[in-house]
Amino acid sequence: MSSRIEYSEKYADEENEYRHVILPKELAKTLPKTRLLSENEWRSIGVQQSRGWQHYAIHRPEPHILLFRRPLGTDPQTGAVDAELKRLALEEYKGQFGLKGM
Repeated sequence: MSSRIEYSEKYADEENEYRHVILPKELAKTLPKTRLLSENEWRSIGVQQSRGWQHYAIHRPEPHILLFRRPLGTDPQTGAVDAELKRLALEEYKGQFGLKGM
């Protein structure tokens, strides 16, 4: 079943990077509907991603889509925010949207 899990590309704003994970609908039916999943829970159903991601919202129209975020500059090995990685990620974000110098 975990081989049928789909992952979006990452996207970002000035604070966080985001991604969504699309679960097979039959797997999503087994998950709690009224609360967010802990890291242990989403890993136990086969979601595989680097450290630091947090399930932050339930998309009620499509509960089989899990929404994740983590702060810009999160070290994917440790899950901790690294000041230099954050600076570089914010610089990249601003460059993508023509916001340099802001």
